[in-house]
Amino acid sequence: MDHYTTTFGNTVADALPAERASFIRKTYLHLAGAIIAFVALEFYLMVSGLGAEITMTMLGTRWGWLLVLLAFMGVSMLANWWANSQTSKAMQYLGLGVYTVAEAIIFAPLLFLAEYRAGSGVIMEAGVVSIGLFLGITAVVFLTRTDFSFLGPILMIGGFIAIGLIFASIMFGFSLGTVFAFVMVAFAGASILYETSNVMHRYNTNQHVAASLALFASVALLFWWILRIFMGSRD
Repeated sequence: MDHYTTTFGNTVADALPAERASFIRKTYLHLAGAIIAFVALEFYLMVSGLGAEITMTMLGTRWGWLLVLLAFMGVSMLANWWANSQTSKAMQYLGLGVYTVAEAIIFAPLLFLAEYRAGSGVIMEAGVVSIGLFLGITAVVFLTRTDFSFLGPILMIGGFIAIGLIFASIMFGFSLGTVFAFVMVAFAGASILYETSNVMHRYNTNQHVAASLALFASVALLFWWILRIFMGSRD
């Protein structure tokens, strides 16, 4: 989970105030750009009909969805590796771009089903709630300046447990239920706390692309499970 470098004198915590402010500004501008690109990609997938085709392909069989999730995990690791490149800016942006496209594809079936079952309004509502929670959690870190790096091991263990349960539910065909969705919202919130704290304290000042990718991943996770909760409340 921890890809940032900690060379003394070059981390955000050790940087001059102007350098720290520049890093934070770049990080959140890139995060906003990734979110805008994600929304644009999803809009294109929906209006072009590709979203429906992707949904049928992914959800056609139980094993198909499992293979897609495994492929997404592989692409995510590769994208993170590229985004954390210390030698190539182009590689960093390639990582962020690839990850954004991968998120758009993995989200397509969920958004298609959400619109089909509950209308596009539920997507907008989930998006607004997700952004609101993200801003609130971000404000907590910036206002308190607390270092939440202690959450790292907890998130790692919790992430492995969650992945195991998700794979088991796909393989054996059982539902994880609404309680699990709420737990995952809490997990995503903790992840935002952790990644925002890293933006404040841990990253190298040249790693704004990698930092924005980590935040985008946490926001996407939050949005996914909030939308699942909203969909369940409309069934």
